[in-house]
Amino acid sequence: MSIWELKVDGGGKTFGESTVLDDVDFHVDRGEFLAVLGPSGSGKSTLLRVLAGLEQLTTGTISWSTDGARPRTGVVFQQALLLPWLTVIDNISLAGRFAAHRREFDKDYPEILLARFGLGSLAQRYPGELSGGQAQRVAVLRAAATRPRLLLLDEPFSALDPATRLDLRKWLAELVTEIEATVVLITHDVDEAMDLADRIVLLDKGRIRREWTEVRDGGDALRADILGQYHPDEVVVS
Repeated sequence: MSIWELKVDGGGKTFGESTVLDDVDFHVDRGEFLAVLGPSGSGKSTLLRVLAGLEQLTTGTISWSTDGARPRTGVVFQQALLLPWLTVIDNISLAGRFAAHRREFDKDYPEILLARFGLGSLAQRYPGELSGGQAQRVAVLRAAATRPRLLLLDEPFSALDPATRLDLRKWLAELVTEIEATVVLITHDVDEAMDLADRIVLLDKGRIRREWTEVRDGGDALRADILGQYHPDEVVVS
């Protein structure tokens, strides 16, 4: 029997008179890779911000498996958000400067991550000297450097070209295996969701419309089923 890492019950979020999340119920099992798929405006990024603690639910609850408290969490957004005055290695090591992580932060781990995932030669470069794909890799490693139990990814590769996105999907899969984290990926790319996730939920107009399990074995039939849930002008494939 699986142990859940987090659970949302009756989750609702409003901004003024606009309902962004409406009676959302879902869970993520420990060690699971969940993709939250949906068109623009479906509420998926708001859901991630709620899970990250950056927004609060208007109604409903979030439950955590760790003594009722959010586990150590890493977050990656659509933009890399690297500090331009710090080198790559210093950006990845940044969490070690904060009291919340200082005691347990492994100062050697950022260098290990850079070497393990092919970025060792970039350690002393500054963000302005990186390509878009390199910057997003660094942002993901920065989130991984704290050894999070929960990794939240908000369309981290959406601004990149298709070839780079495909390369980064393979790279991300290896990283997730390395750090053994529970992952929630926000995406509107069907192929990205199918390649990476153990399970996919479709969020539409603030509500969960469908769920798919065992997605890596689904093949073309599953892909067609997922695509059929979208309006043609809202879907992204790569």
